[in-house]
Amino acid sequence: MMAKDLLPNLTTLEKLAVNSDSPLLEVRGLHAGYHRKEIVHGIDFAMDKGTFVCIIGSNACGKTTALKAILGLLTPFAGTVKVNGYDSLRLTERQRARCFAYIPQAHTPPFPFSVADVVLLGRTPYINRLSQVSDNDRLVAWRSLVQLRIEHLAERTYTHLSGGQQQLILVARAMTQQADLIVMDEPTASLDYGNQQTVLSSIRSLVDKGYSVLMVTHDPSHALQYADRVLVMSKGKIIMDGTPFEVISTESMRSIYCTDVEVIEVTTAEGRKARACIPLDTRVEYKTEDKTEDKTEDKTEDKTEDKTEDKTEDKTEDGSLSYRDRPQLDISGRE
Repeated sequence: MMAKDLLPNLTTLEKLAVNSDSPLLEVRGLHAGYHRKEIVHGIDFAMDKGTFVCIIGSNACGKTTALKAILGLLTPFAGTVKVNGYDSLRLTERQRARCFAYIPQAHTPPFPFSVADVVLLGRTPYINRLSQVSDNDRLVAWRSLVQLRIEHLAERTYTHLSGGQQQLILVARAMTQQADLIVMDEPTASLDYGNQQTVLSSIRSLVDKGYSVLMVTHDPSHALQYADRVLVMSKGKIIMDGTPFEVISTESMRSIYCTDVEVIEVTTAEGRKARACIPLDTRVEYKTEDKTEDKTEDKTEDKTEDKTEDKTEDKTEDGSLSYRDRPQLDISGRE
């Protein structure tokens, strides 16, 4: 038996992925959990190709559990997950890897691989045990690095890179995998503000070029800035579904995160309108005092008094020197 015979449905799957008019991802009645404890309670949603969908919600609301069930890392209690109209739960691991590319919060390989080797791991679903990495595999990996403008890191050791660079390498690996959907679980959780924007803007640019992304995040500002659509989860259910402007409001964020926040609208230097979610510190009372008038009045009064005093002292009756013209004594004790 040849290695290719181990994947009897692969050709059919590839044709379905190209020709199907079904949604890219369709989740219906999904129930999932751990050790008979149900955490996700019958969620339903679908997403189309070339879109960026964010799932937001508080801790322990079921976001990561839902992702694991969608990816096939966790067997659901009930429900279906279809990718391009095909039941993903019936796929082999290799076939599923051609459908989903997963980017975790953080990743540390057991060996100090080079960046090029880490990115080449994305070709694993296309390489059987009896073959080697081909020139085409290397070309796909190199193009992914170039597209993200990080080809200069190819020969660097992955474990020696910064957190932001490592996440971009994982994005390149997902691109090299050439899967239908990139799935990310809080990919910027451990990154500083600058690296968060670098990673998310790179992902947004990929979506604009036709990639599809499903991402879990705790930060509603990420969804406001980059997502096409937002799903809000609470207590294992999807309670809101819509565009970022429809879903993310002051009232909804206060209800979901149980904290005092405000969603404000701002205008950028380029004239583009945007929204931002701002946390408020209820311990601080913000006051704005206008001291301009007081200072103006004080200065006016001071100048009036000085002028009056000068004029009075200048006009002495006995013709003696005025106060301003008299030599001043140094009483500081300095020579």
